[in-house]
Amino acid sequence: MTVRGNGTKDNPWQLTTPSGKGEYQMYKDDTVDPPLLVCVVGDTVLGYQWRCVEDLHAMLKAHGDWMPLGSADEQKPAAPGTVEAWALAADNPVGGWYGTKKGLRGRFANYVPPLLEVLGLAEVEHNARNNRMRAL
Repeated sequence: MTVRGNGTKDNPWQLTTPSGKGEYQMYKDDTVDPPLLVCVVGDTVLGYQWRCVEDLHAMLKAHGDWMPLGSADEQKPAAPGTVEAWALAADNPVGGWYGTKKGLRGRFANYVPPLLEVLGLAEVEHNARNNRMRAL
């Protein structure tokens, strides 16, 4: 996989959704405390706590197998046992949402897993739907 960008605001990672249907950019914003993972999808800017990268990797390592992504909007319930459900669960390391903008906190499993793949932390399936991921 060719990685474009270095994860800065001036040179963000150029990513595609697991299905390959959507393109977006991500970068780490160290100018705020705690640091943010900024996701730019067209004109929409989403934010996730940067620690989600390490936390997701650790959860997947502990899980030890493939896990369905289960991407869902914030307003829809996430399927149990999915990456999306973990990302909003009260018992995850941050006690709830990794997303920082109310109304735009969902779709974690659509945007964050490809970054873990680019960083060499996970393997992500790239089917038309029902994708999964696992830690490397």
